Amino acid sequence: MSAVHTAPGWSVVVAAGLVLVAAAATAAVDAAVDPASRSVPLWARLGRPVWETARALLAQPRRTLAPDRLLWSVGVVLPLLVALSMATVVPLGGQVVTDLGVGVVWFNAMDVVLWAAWWLVGWAPNSVHSLVGGYRFLAQALAYELPLMFALTAPAVAAGSLSVTDIVTAQQAQLWFVVQMPVAAVVFTGAVAAFSVWGPFAHPAGLDASGGLLVEASGPARLLLRLGQYALLVVGAAMAVALFLGGGAGPVLPAWAWTVLKTAAILVLLVWVRHRVPVWRADRSMRVAWLAVLPATLAQLLVVSILAVSGAQP
Repeated sequence: MSAVHTAPGWSVVVAAGLVLVAAAATAAVDAAVDPASRSVPLWARLGRPVWETARALLAQPRRTLAPDRLLWSVGVVLPLLVALSMATVVPLGGQVVTDLGVGVVWFNAMDVVLWAAWWLVGWAPNSVHSLVGGYRFLAQALAYELPLMFALTAPAVAAGSLSVTDIVTAQQAQLWFVVQMPVAAVVFTGAVAAFSVWGPFAHPAGLDASGGLLVEASGPARLLLRLGQYALLVVGAAMAVALFLGGGAGPVLPAWAWTVLKTAAILVLLVWVRHRVPVWRADRSMRVAWLAVLPATLAQLLVVSILAVSGAQP
């Protein structure tokens, strides 16, 4: 694959459009494979995001007593804005919107902003169940954040750079980093599901709390939050491709096509996991993360660091 180049300034609009289209496509696939909708014709399942969007735009917003409207508005739009901000450092084939020298740090910093985003979604409505969802997310964030940080560090150490484009380029002269650091790849993918409040990590929006974070979200606000979830999944999957699967590396097809195909494969995996793996309580996630996942990720980082220092790359 050729070197990754910074795209023109207007490409930020194109990147945002691609993320939104991919998010809508992921929502359609998610609806199509939902076991609860097997009796519904496939065409209707694929079109469900369209009908739900129309219904959300026309729905009367639900109001709670004495909400903080400013913080609610900020919380509702932040997940989508964070996803779009993350996308600026994720290469698509040989192009990237912003080739930051600290792109890995930027991605992690935007993830930390999600702590505030999901907390505001839980706090601002002045509702018991949404507040429970907010606290659940903070507990879940404590579980995934440190493993995510060390999972992000591993490819940066192997490439000798915090630039995402440098990490992609480093994988062209050797095997993809998923071979060298499979634990980091799995942990990162799990963290993507966790900060998207998805699948086994959907406890903050659990039905046992009447919907938790999303219980008071209705109309356009609910649409924005759901779109933010799918956009976070898309950008997280694309980042996994850049960090661990060689970016756009691959035979015959152009680099951008390989990036799309690899990202789609990870998204299919995440959708499959959502419908096959039960939701984990936040306290259980914390226990597993601190006692097993974090030590395993640190051991993986140690191995990668030793290989990087010795120059013994696969």
